[in-house]
Formats: sequence, structure tokens, C-alpha cells
Amino acid sequence: MSDEAENRNNFESEHNDLQQNQNVQQKKSRVKKVKTKDKKKKKKGIHLGIGSLMLVFFCSFLIVVATFLQLNITHMIIPMKLFTGESYNINDFIYSIKYIPQIPIILFIVGLLGRRLGIVSILLYIIAGLFFIPVFALGGGWRYIFEYSFGYIFAYIPAAFFVGTILKKDYSYKNVAKAVFIGIITIHLIGILYMMALAYLKHAGWNFVCSWIISQSGIKIIYDFVFSYLAVLVAKYARIILWFYL
Repeated sequence: MSDEAENRNNFESEHNDLQQNQNVQQKKSRVKKVKTKDKKKKKKGIHLGIGSLMLVFFCSFLIVVATFLQLNITHMIIPMKLFTGESYNINDFIYSIKYIPQIPIILFIVGLLGRRLGIVSILLYIIAGLFFIPVFALGGGWRYIFEYSFGYIFAYIPAAFFVGTILKKDYSYKNVAKAVFIGIITIHLIGILYMMALAYLKHAGWNFVCSWIISQSGIKIIYDFVFSYLAVLVAKYARIILWFYL
């Protein structure tokens, strides 16, 4: 009987030792999980190296350049006179437009820097224009928020968020087209709604509103789609090259 009692005691002590070891290992694993979660949380913040910081400032400057850059685009079109029976000449087949490539540059920056750094670069441009340097098309200063065109500038931020989120998955041709479409629609939709709200507050006439929408978001939106798509594709390969060296 004494041998059985001793064996039971030994078994119970070994069993208790195993349970203690298991509890210690579980606590260690929990501590490791908590530490890895904390590390992941820390990685979510924006970490700017010298190279990335210079690139962000350069992209903000690039928006300023695009603001004051006008491209004279001339191409062939099919005139409506061809279908209405009106008389036409060779000049009716030629269409010219002065295009400011600011929206394609915005999407290029997001494609190059990603969502977070792209938004930082856009914010630097907006803050500089509102409080420091007149980098907007019609000047600058905080009163610029009462300009009809400021809605388009403000819309760059949500557009950059949507475009960056979509491009985060991949840079396939289909995904790029989706990102460009959503980004441009976001910019023009917010820009038009902002303008209409200001026009209502300023008691502007409906004719003014319609003519303004046509001039800012009429046929120009087609050029925005084409050039923005090409800009994001260029950003795809520029991103690979730059991130290889930074």
C-alpha cells in the first residue's frame, strides 16, 4: 500500500509539473502574440525616410507645375454636321483643346507613392495654397475655399484614398481602369456638388451653373480618363524603379 501511495504521489506531482509547464508556455505564447500585435500596430503608422520625404515634397511640387501647365491638344473628330446634313469643311474634322493635366498628375502620385504618402503629398499642396504660397490656379489664401473650383481640389483627398485602396491589390490593367474611373468620378462629382452649393449661396443663375459644369467637367473628363490611365501605368513602373533604390 505504501508503494502505491508513493507512486500516486509521484504521478500527481509529475502531472502538476506538466500542467505548470503548459501554463508557462501558454503565457509566453500570449505575450509573443501581444508583442507581434503591437509591432503590427506600430508598422501601420507613416514612417518617412529621407528618400521618401524628398519624394513626397517633389510630388507636391509636381502638382504645382501641373496646375500652371497647359497642353494644346489637337486631334481628328467626326463632326456632328456630318449627320445633320449641314455643310462642313476640313476644319470641322479637327478639334483643339487646352488641357491642364492636374488630375492625371494626382493619380500618378497616388500610383507612385501609395495611398498614405499620396494623401500626404496632396495635403501639403492644399495647405501650402491655403496658408502659405498662392499655388492654386487663381491664387491662394484661406478665402480660396469660396472659389468655385476649390471643390475639385478638395476632392483630390477622397479620390486618392479610393484610388490608393484599389491599387493596393494589384496594378493589373483592369484594376488600374477601375481605380482611374472611380477616382475621376469622385473628383468631378464632389467638384460639381461643391460648385453648385456655392452657386446657391451666391445666388448664381442656372445658366452660369450649366456653362461652368460643361467647361470644367464636360468633354475634359474624357481626357482625364485617357491621360490618368496612362499616368498610373507609368507610375506602376516608376514605383518599381524608385522603391528598388530607396
